[in-house]
Amino acid sequence: MAISLTTAAADRVRSFIAMRGQGLGLRLGVRKTGCSGFAYVINYADQSVVTDIVFEDQGVKVFVDPESLIFIDGTEVDFVKQGLNEAFKFRNPNIKGECGCGESFNI
Repeated sequence: MAISLTTAAADRVRSFIAMRGQGLGLRLGVRKTGCSGFAYVINYADQSVVTDIVFEDQGVKVFVDPESLIFIDGTEVDFVKQGLNEAFKFRNPNIKGECGCGESFNI
């Protein structure tokens, strides 16, 4: 079981936490939504929950709840800039399909 970060994603998390002046790492999960079934939920973790599963990659901690991990195990998180747009992107080996807009996926 693992969640990994590209160098760009790790750099982005570290720089944003430094700008905020607080944070333990990145919180990653999923929620039921969208036309395909699930959507990623990403935020900065300010605290750890006893049930969290914690991964560390490139010096950045990634906090995942156990219910979400079954859907995102093996995912690589990237941070991409395209023109004026920038966003975290996910390479999830578990997905069977994605909606046309890229906002949701199914397993």
